[in-house]
Amino acid sequence: QWQLVESGGGLVQPGGSLRLSCTASGFPLDRYAIGWLRQVPGKAREGISCISSSGRSTNYADSVKGRFTISRDNAKNTVYLQMDSLKPEDTAVYYCGVGDDNFCSGSVPHGLDIWGQGTQVTVSS
Repeated sequence: QWQLVESGGGLVQPGGSLRLSCTASGFPLDRYAIGWLRQVPGKAREGISCISSSGRSTNYADSVKGRFTISRDNAKNTVYLQMDSLKPEDTAVYYCGVGDDNFCSGSVPHGLDIWGQGTQVTVSS
C-alpha cells in the first residue's frame, strides 16, 4: 500500500523558517516525482513545488519561489520542503503527493493521485 506521511508543521512567527518532511513507504520513491501542495479552508488545493525522481529538476509556484526549497534523499525515502521567510498567507495544511511518473507537470507531480494526511503550518505573531 502506497503511503505518504508528512511531518514538521507547527506555529512560527512571520519571517521564520520550518522544514517539512514527507516519508514514503510501500513504493519505490526513487522512481517518482514528488510534490508539495497546500490548502486553506474554502480554497482549492494549490501545488507549490515539485521535484523529479532524480532530484535534478525542481519547480515552484510563484507564491513561494525564492523562499521555499524542495529536496529529496531517496536513500531515506524522504522529501523535504525548507520554508524560509514565512508569511501569514503561507498558513495552510501542507500535503505531499505522488503521481504516476518520474517528472513534474508544473508544480505538481505528473498524474498526481495520492497524498498524505497533511501537516498544519501556522504563521502568526
